[in-house]
Order: sequence, then C-alpha cells, then structure tokens
Amino acid sequence: QVQLAESGGGLVQPGGSLRLSCATSGRTLDYYVIGWFRQAPGKEREGVSCISRSDGSTYVADSVKGRFTISTDNAKRTVYLQMSTLKPEDTAVYYCAAGAPITTVQTMCTIRDPNGLYDYWGQGTQVTVSS
Repeated sequence: QVQLAESGGGLVQPGGSLRLSCATSGRTLDYYVIGWFRQAPGKEREGVSCISRSDGSTYVADSVKGRFTISTDNAKRTVYLQMSTLKPEDTAVYYCAAGAPITTVQTMCTIRDPNGLYDYWGQGTQVTVSS
C-alpha cells in the first residue's frame, strides 16, 4: 500500500514563503515521477512542478518559475516544494502525486488530465496567500 502525505500548507502574506513536503510510504517509489499539482476554487487542476526521483530531472510551470523550487530527498522518501514570493493567485489546494515515468517529466506535469499518469495521490494541503 503506497501512501502520500502532504504537509506544510497554511496562511501566508503576499511575498512570504512556505515549504510543502510530500512524504511517501509503503512500496518504494525510487524511480517514480513525483508531481505537485494545485487546484483553486472554480479552476482546473494545474501542474506546478514535477521531478523524476531516478535522474532528478525537473519541470517547473511558467506561472511559478523563479519562485518555486522542487527537490527530493530519497533517503527520507520526501519531495519538497519550496515556495517563495507567494502571490494571492497561488492560493489553492496543493496535491502531490506519484506516477511511473512513462513519458517525459514535462508531459507528466503539463497534461490536462493527469489522473491517467499518476497512480497515487495525497489528500492535499491548503495554501492561502492573503494579507
């Protein structure tokens, strides 16, 4: 049984920072792609950033490039999303997901409906950027 657990969300002022964590447990996912997705009320789910745990290749969406950084600590089986210079439009529920690398990291992050590519999803963590 594989489980993903997000943590680190919360309320932050514009310009602030948060670090989200995605801890994996159960079967090893060392070669999987881990993706961070977000969904705001009334909007479609958006791929934010993804990383390959096997070769470390990454993709970062243009909307967060230069502000968000994804990293993985395979020993801790945790993937992080460091978010800086947060904006109100970053407000959303953030989910992490794990999927076998059947295509490029970019495709796995930008596909409109990622459900078919990702086998496991976390429960989500709320990020609210507001003054």
